[in-house]
Amino acid sequence: MIELTTAPDRIQDITARALVGERLTASDGYVLIHADATALTQMMAAASELRDRHHGRTVTYSRKVFIPLTNLCRQKCGYCTFARGPRDELAHTMSPDEVLAVARAGQRMGCKEALFSLGERPEETYDFVRDDLARYGHTTTSSYVREMAELVLRETGLQPHINQGLMERDEIVSLREVSASMGMMLEVMSMRLHEKGQAHWNCPGKIPEERLRTMRIAGEEKVAWTTGILIGIGETREERVDSLLAIRDLHDEYRHIQEVIVQNFRVKDDIAMRHKDEPSVFEMLRTIATARLLLGGEMNIQAPPNLTPDAHGMYLLAGINDWGGISPVTKDHINPERPWPNLLDLRETCADAGFTLRERFGIYPEYVREDRGFQGYVPERIREVTAPLADTKGLVSREAEAWKG
Repeated sequence: MIELTTAPDRIQDITARALVGERLTASDGYVLIHADATALTQMMAAASELRDRHHGRTVTYSRKVFIPLTNLCRQKCGYCTFARGPRDELAHTMSPDEVLAVARAGQRMGCKEALFSLGERPEETYDFVRDDLARYGHTTTSSYVREMAELVLRETGLQPHINQGLMERDEIVSLREVSASMGMMLEVMSMRLHEKGQAHWNCPGKIPEERLRTMRIAGEEKVAWTTGILIGIGETREERVDSLLAIRDLHDEYRHIQEVIVQNFRVKDDIAMRHKDEPSVFEMLRTIATARLLLGGEMNIQAPPNLTPDAHGMYLLAGINDWGGISPVTKDHINPERPWPNLLDLRETCADAGFTLRERFGIYPEYVREDRGFQGYVPERIREVTAPLADTKGLVSREAEAWKG
């Protein structure tokens, strides 16, 4: 355990080394993640300076629609309200017509990204899911996702981002042809949370090494990948640091981690963890600043604004440079009780803190520009719909930005 009485002096040394580009160690991270209020102010200042050196005073977001292709899942985490059981009247797999209707609504509102989010391999558990898939001409959820992503891309030009959990190489290769990017949260490097009564009990898809294996394959196949950590689900602060460093190691090898999300657990009435405490704003600020200092100024670091509606502006002071996907059309199906911020309000929040809010694609600008070692990540079909809308910075051009809603 870190001796908190010695942390401020050590943090001064650690932040100074981070600002000159030194690679911080796990021990450094353990000190940072335990910072007290005084040291946190220093950490946030250093994290913000590091961010500004690489990203300037521009903060981004992706204008998206959320397509919850199926809310059936082979596992149900203790904090999840998205996954439904077979007897739940809300259990549903979307038809092609439903998928296309959502995508077209997004197209009308100026969205560029179609986020496909779904339960992991439900056909392994539920007979009726296999029946649904057969009705649509498929035997696996993954192949159905592939067809729906291709449909949306072809008919609307929205660029799919795929979140479907663990994947094998053949699935990643197939989906790469019709998606701008893919993603899966690492969440936490802890097998302890797989014990009975913990957040990941009976969740084989949340085993850290299995998730890292999928992410490693994505790197080998040059897939721009979104990942991150979920805080407040029973992990220790040290485990958060271990998780961030595992992500850093993967990115060092493959250069494919396009963003790291720091997401806070929020209590919901219908989850097993409904009596757990939520992480405070200060806990989020401490973790965001630690992530920035450990991962460096170049990394894109995101925190969802709708999960902290009254204080998300503070995240700008802790080192984030992105707000993630925000939809003027669909709710956040993972956190349905938390509405997205109005984009005009979010722009004002950014301006008050001295930032300019800009729209990006589902794939980050450095991958669009193909500079600084990020060549070869954009499939040709995605480039065809991205290039006419992109500016020289790899962001959505001012002319293509849509600010209503």
